Amino acid sequence: MGRIRLRRPRGAAELVAAAVVALAVLVLVARTAATAVGALKAAWPALLALALLTGAVAAWRIRQATTMRRREKERLATLRITLAEFDAMDDRRFEYALRDLLVRDGWPARRVGGGGDQAADVIGENPQRGRIVVQAKHTRVGGKVGSAVMYAVKGTAGPVHKADHAVVVTNGAFTRDAMMWGDRHSVHWIDREKLRRWAEDGAALHELLGLSARSRPSRFRRAA
Repeated sequence: MGRIRLRRPRGAAELVAAAVVALAVLVLVARTAATAVGALKAAWPALLALALLTGAVAAWRIRQATTMRRREKERLATLRITLAEFDAMDDRRFEYALRDLLVRDGWPARRVGGGGDQAADVIGENPQRGRIVVQAKHTRVGGKVGSAVMYAVKGTAGPVHKADHAVVVTNGAFTRDAMMWGDRHSVHWIDREKLRRWAEDGAALHELLGLSARSRPSRFRRAA
C-alpha cells in the first residue's frame, strides 16, 4: 500500500506572502481605476463637445431631410407642366412627369416602366380609389396611339398588376377606334387636350376620368 502524505498547514510566512500579493493586486486595481478616472476627468470637456457636435449634426440632417420633404410636397402640390414641356421630354422623363402628377393628385406612385413592364409605366395607389396603372405613350406632335395599346393594357391591368383602373396617356392623340374600344372596355385615355387640362390647368385626375370613391373597387377580372 502507498503511503498517505498529509498536507502541512500553511505557516505564518506563507500566509503573510499571500496577503502581500493580494494587497498588491488591490493596489494595482485601485491605481488603474484612479488613472482611468483622472483621464476621464481630463477628457470630459472634449467628450462633451464631441457628443454635442454629434447631436447637432444629427439634428441638422433631420431638419434638412424634413425641409426637403416639405419643399417637395409643396412643389408637387402646385405642379404645372405645359404641353410644350411634355413635347420636349423623352420617354423616361415623360413617365416621371406623369408619376409626379399622380402624386400631386393624391396617388402615391412609382415609375415601373422599362423592359418587360407589361403595359405599365407608372402605378399609383389611392386609399379611396384603389390602384391605377398608367401606360405612357410619348409621341411626336401629331402622332396617334392605336387600339393595340388599349388591348395590351386591358390584358395586363388586372391579371398582372391587380389594377382597379387603367389609363393610357399621350401628348399626342388616339385613333377613333382606340378611343371607342377604350370606352367600351373601361380603359381610360388621356389625349393632348385632356393632358393640358390635367397638367396645365390642374384638374384632379379622378375628376378628369370620373373616378368615384368606392369602398371595394372592382378590379379588371380578365383580359379583353
